[in-house]
Amino acid sequence: MLRALCYHRINNFNYLRFLFLEVCKLHFKKMYRMKIKQHYIIPLFLLLILLTACTTKSNNTKNSKNQLTIGVMSSMDYLPLAVAQENGFFKKEGVNITIHKFYSANERDAAFQSENLDGTILDYTGAAIQLAGGVKLKITSQCDGTFVLIAGKDSGVKSVNDLEGKHLAVSRNTVIDFCTDLVLQKAGIGLDDIEKVEINKIPLRLEMLRNGKIDATMLPDPFATLALQDGNRSIIDIRELDLHVTGIAFHEKVIEQNPKTINSFYRAYNQAVVLLNSEPANSFHSILISDIGIPAELVSQIKLPNYSMAQLPKERDLEKVEHWLKTKNLVSSDFDISTLISSDLIP
Repeated sequence: MLRALCYHRINNFNYLRFLFLEVCKLHFKKMYRMKIKQHYIIPLFLLLILLTACTTKSNNTKNSKNQLTIGVMSSMDYLPLAVAQENGFFKKEGVNITIHKFYSANERDAAFQSENLDGTILDYTGAAIQLAGGVKLKITSQCDGTFVLIAGKDSGVKSVNDLEGKHLAVSRNTVIDFCTDLVLQKAGIGLDDIEKVEINKIPLRLEMLRNGKIDATMLPDPFATLALQDGNRSIIDIRELDLHVTGIAFHEKVIEQNPKTINSFYRAYNQAVVLLNSEPANSFHSILISDIGIPAELVSQIKLPNYSMAQLPKERDLEKVEHWLKTKNLVSSDFDISTLISSDLIP
């Protein structure tokens, strides 16, 4: 939490300029009261004007049309954006996309909530919790990444039914927790029949699975592929449940100010999807290594999702998320998850 707060403050240049201006104003008033000579006051006054102009220029640049800043984490959800950027599809559509990569969901969320990002790839559970908490955002499309329940090679777990009495690692009240509960529910296993262990960081969950400290956990790619390489076992992929749980979200005011830019963003996204679905994974060798984080020796083993052209989240997926959130008291009983969706931006 402290690191996320620091990120928020250090990277919000407008906030820093505001603090500096306020300090300068206080000194100005003090100098005035002390009747300091005019030739000291005028330069400070000019400095204030200059800094104010710089702040205005920065705001104009950040909010200028045809520019979007997107936050991502290493995942298969991010791959279409990386491919579009690499192949110049965004530039071809006349939109300038800046992609910021994060290694912590907390830091990504802090950057988004402080409006240092225009949009981000986000799971439905996190998006709904942010909306309920007052963050004005909209999901504009679903993504095609997945989560896989992986069991340790020495855990004795060979199917979902073997999970009873086992230790499952989750990040509580997140999409990982949601997917885990849904899988257990489908198998008729009660939450009291398993032991949930809270481990927030994905790399740590992977390491504990490798070392036999936990029996199973939900992992996204590339971590799922890394886990399977070590001899651990895939129990169920949420794609087998025909479930999508992640999407692309933008701030409401970005949507209001730049609908044509977001439309262009999605035209480029769709071009990347066509390319991804027509070429083998090795064609994206360098992107999978540098952007997604797949070790070079495992690229040949990666199975890419069957990416869909940009489309809105499915109502049934959203309803499952809403029900789970209300059951966990993470949103109010009158929360309507359909208000999370913006439906007019996909070409």
